[in-house]
Amino acid sequence: MSAPEPMQYIENKTYAEIAVGDHAELTRTLKPQDIELFAVMSGDVNPAHVDAEYAKTDMFHGVIAHGMWGGALISAVLGTELPGPGTIFLNQSLTFEAPVGLGDTVTVRVEVTEKLEKGRLLLACTCLNQDGRSVIEGVARVIAPREKVRRPRVVLPEVHLHVQGAQYARLIAATEDLEPVRTAVVHPCDALSLSGALEATRRGIILPVLVGPKAKIEAAAHEAGLSLKGFEVIDTPHSHAAAEAAVALVRAGTVDALMKGSLHTDELVEAIVDTTLGLRTERRMSHVYVLDVPTYPKPLLITDAAINIYPDLRVKRDIVQNAIDLARALGTSLPKVAILSAVETVNPRITSTLDAAALCKMADRGQITGGLLDGPLAFDNAISPVAVAAKGIVSDVAGIADILVAPDLEAANMMAKQLIYLAGADAAGIVLGARVPIILTSRADSTVSRLASCALAQLFINHQLSTLP
Repeated sequence: MSAPEPMQYIENKTYAEIAVGDHAELTRTLKPQDIELFAVMSGDVNPAHVDAEYAKTDMFHGVIAHGMWGGALISAVLGTELPGPGTIFLNQSLTFEAPVGLGDTVTVRVEVTEKLEKGRLLLACTCLNQDGRSVIEGVARVIAPREKVRRPRVVLPEVHLHVQGAQYARLIAATEDLEPVRTAVVHPCDALSLSGALEATRRGIILPVLVGPKAKIEAAAHEAGLSLKGFEVIDTPHSHAAAEAAVALVRAGTVDALMKGSLHTDELVEAIVDTTLGLRTERRMSHVYVLDVPTYPKPLLITDAAINIYPDLRVKRDIVQNAIDLARALGTSLPKVAILSAVETVNPRITSTLDAAALCKMADRGQITGGLLDGPLAFDNAISPVAVAAKGIVSDVAGIADILVAPDLEAANMMAKQLIYLAGADAAGIVLGARVPIILTSRADSTVSRLASCALAQLFINHQLSTLP
């Protein structure tokens, strides 16, 4: 067991201890997070500061956007180093002489130039970039502390900045040069499901055929303020008939994908799995969530949260393969697959650990292809490098997984919903393993999530076409 790190302290210099010529320095590199944090804190969303494209055309971008950052660093040196805690800031005069850009490293130096009456000090303040060029010059006037202060150095909290929908924006952007997918939208009889389908049409992701009770679809369009002019509508008496009609369109080769509207998932799946008129293949169908989690650096796939309740080993093989195929379609050449359990060691009394070990061996034997598997892994060991290091796990998957394979539907569903409702994750979803991909949306999904789900289908279909011999 390693020894704990020694406590770090912050200590000031009193007026009596300070002499002219005393100095202190601090070096920092400007990162995008610095600008974003400053914008969040101050409410300053001037495009010269936070819009990279606009800033390219703004010759004063560096001075305007980052001058306050340099000024804040000077204040940090005065308040923590020289004089340090207890310092009273009176005024500061700064001249911004050159821009500071992202990636620039700035060294801030403050030096006592004069000791005045009543504990007052004048300090010269200089900021030099990595080339030694002066970017900020100025003078600060402070009242130095008269009493000695020595306190434990506060550990700053870890901050995660997340732009809502950023992962999905990239996903949708990846479809811009692809042909839209002919899609049967099943029972789009509420404003949200219809709006999502028509917005995906506007973005060139799908070409919809609206299947369901025509009067209800028209009412939903009226509620949403949308026009159905130019859209094909196949009238059915109810949702169950809509599911059957949509499946028939696939069998006839009229459409290449299905999109769930405002009917229950079971109704749609029942028509799809019908032994005579359904869309089954040799591969077991399974659902894959693609989550944009604020605290995770890449899309996180979770499976199966909607179709297979208690899958056996054979079904889990198909669940894993479906998720790998989707991850590859999204641009991950070798997806890292974590087979989850409650522990990271094989335990004969925990069936999911035996299944995990067997799935990994199946991948070794070529029964699962295209991905890198490891398991059993507990959730923390699958997604946290810190947890992996603490437990001494040696793995090419642990801590950086692309895909999380849950032991059963209950675990997958709860895990995904916790990330959505407690961690602020966005969720897109798709069902694979049938003749065509099924865009499986939830009534709680936003329009962006519905667009992302459509993009999943479009990217998957185009990837499948590109791999045909």
